[in-house]
Amino acid sequence: MHYALAPRTLFFSHYFYTGLRIAAGVVGLTGLVYHFADLPTAMAVAIGALCTSMMDLPSPLRHKFNEMLAGVLTSSLVALLVGLCSPVQWLLRTVIVLVSFLASMMTVYGRKAMPLQFVALFVMMLSSGAAATPLQALRQGALFFAGGAGYMAYAMAVVWILRRRLKQQVLAEALYELASYTCIKAGCYDMANFLPAQMEKLVRQQSALAERQQASRDLVLRGKPKAAEAVLVQVHYAMFDLYELVLSTHTDYALLRQHFAGGPVLPLLGDLIGKAARDIESVAYAMTRNRPSHAAVDYGDPLRALDAALRALPPADSDDFNAQAVLRATSNKIRDMIAMIARLHEASAATHGTLPMAAGADLTPFLTQQRYSIGIVLSHLRWTSPTFRFALRVAMAISVGLLSAEWLPYKSHGYWTALTIAVILKPNFSMTRKRRTDRLIGTLVGCLLTAVILHVVHAPAVLIGVLFVATAAGPTFLSIKYRYTAIAASMQALLLIGLTVPHGAGAIEERLLDTVLGTLIATFFSYVLPSWEYQDLPRLVDAVVDASRTYLDAAADLLQGRAVDDFRYRINRKRFMDSLGNLSAALGRMLDEPAAQQRAPAELNRFTVQNYLLMAHMAALRLLLLRYAANMPRAEVEAALDGAFAKVRSNLGAPPPADTAAPDGRTVWIAAWPGWAPLQRRLRLLQQDAALVALSSAAIDGVLGRDAHRPASKTARTEWN
Repeated sequence: MHYALAPRTLFFSHYFYTGLRIAAGVVGLTGLVYHFADLPTAMAVAIGALCTSMMDLPSPLRHKFNEMLAGVLTSSLVALLVGLCSPVQWLLRTVIVLVSFLASMMTVYGRKAMPLQFVALFVMMLSSGAAATPLQALRQGALFFAGGAGYMAYAMAVVWILRRRLKQQVLAEALYELASYTCIKAGCYDMANFLPAQMEKLVRQQSALAERQQASRDLVLRGKPKAAEAVLVQVHYAMFDLYELVLSTHTDYALLRQHFAGGPVLPLLGDLIGKAARDIESVAYAMTRNRPSHAAVDYGDPLRALDAALRALPPADSDDFNAQAVLRATSNKIRDMIAMIARLHEASAATHGTLPMAAGADLTPFLTQQRYSIGIVLSHLRWTSPTFRFALRVAMAISVGLLSAEWLPYKSHGYWTALTIAVILKPNFSMTRKRRTDRLIGTLVGCLLTAVILHVVHAPAVLIGVLFVATAAGPTFLSIKYRYTAIAASMQALLLIGLTVPHGAGAIEERLLDTVLGTLIATFFSYVLPSWEYQDLPRLVDAVVDASRTYLDAAADLLQGRAVDDFRYRINRKRFMDSLGNLSAALGRMLDEPAAQQRAPAELNRFTVQNYLLMAHMAALRLLLLRYAANMPRAEVEAALDGAFAKVRSNLGAPPPADTAAPDGRTVWIAAWPGWAPLQRRLRLLQQDAALVALSSAAIDGVLGRDAHRPASKTARTEWN
């Protein structure tokens, strides 16, 4: 369950703060205008404010300003354009098709543009309800602009005042995801869990974690952090160090299960990692409450029990020696992880601190950039573009929805049909399917709740209070539980009708019928000009292969002392994680599509998991060399690394760098250095998983019927050299 769905944590999350801020701004601005003007004026201002509030997302201040300004201008211009064309039916329908198409083309800019698309469609539908004179259209557009600009000024002021609080909340969300990731790690030691399925869960959670970590980077590291924010920066960096430690705890779980099943060791390891997950969660919870965190988890008893269990192990024979060595190495890593969590507590409890990055360090490559060039849209005006096909699909569906509404026995709320289509119809089939279910259930529940409330409650003040709660709940659950947002949106619309048109009988039944009709139309058009996920798989697989090669190259330079610092390693690790997350997300969406449109799901699962393991092995190698840095035989270690990396490069389809001599294949045993045996084991696992990546990649190519990564490999080979 998402952390923000639990009452204990919901009211301290940025989701609740955002919902409360939006409700206060929209309702407050509407009440203020209504105090000085009539109800139609207040409602027009309210719609402008509501549209702008849809762009009120957790973002850096400059990004938020640009996003909300785009919402203000879009809603005003669309309202003006549709209002001017409304007297001429053929012209109005032409504009509706054009606005629907252009608004949907904006999704080419990514997820942040999705609310802007809905804003344009929402205003278009509201403005097309009745014919307006040019003066009325100008007035309507001006009122929309006033409402949007007023809300924007209010929201920017509130966010600027509470900017440190927002950074805390977004950073805490990344810590909650890290805690969930760590908890899944603990499940790997539970014999009741099927190991391949557990690894797949781990990869899915890693993708969610990477997304939250990026949000934390964008807010915490952007610009020049103030002295008061140095503690947040320290916690952010400590979180990433802890993540790398948790990542490095990946081990040969199958070997441990084979040799220690039924004994006390595996449950103890799982218990320790589970406690670590709860400990990380306690740091996140304290941060959401704006309080320092202190260690509350006691690791003493399980650590002592683990030490006793390790001492009680029988002398290892040739078969058990490797398993016991892996077990002891895992135990050491878990201790390091516990120590790092203690550092995380210390960082969060500090009253002041110094910035951990060098002064003037360029962090731009780690941050999300806003790029809204018109050339991006123009490049997608082609039949093969999924965005272009989606835009055509939306334009056709909304046109059919508005035409269908004209045949209904009532016409006062016919735009609800088109609004349902806009809510449900998304760029991919998976999201459309989920939105369809949530919208239907949410509308039904919202209508029933509103019917009960309007039947029992008649005091306007109480109804306004319920309306405020619904207005706050909508944006609160938008990205974590859309079904709740659908309930709140239905209640919000029907309560407004109940307050402004007390005798508007039949609104609830009309809402239900419009939703059902819109759902049927959206479902039909989800199969029109579809863009199935398997069509994009070759590009995503190639991106992962290329990213893994550049990541391995950067890791090799770092491990062998050729890099001045770990900047290149970190940026390539981020790109690798991003590409892996994109593939994992596409795979998850494909599994929600019809069975006839699914390609190579088992092979893609294996490919994703094995690439994730490559990243885990590199993190483990880095920490292993740091742990055993004393008296390290540098020449022999570098020779072993060169040999292993050459084999991994070969498996990934790239030759070794031009300035690296081919290893002679000899193995040197350095008995005096305690890190040699762990290094050999880890390098062996790295090579095994790289070979499995190659096998999975070949299997995917076979199913998709293409040559193995020809374009990507050509690019990658030039990078390696």
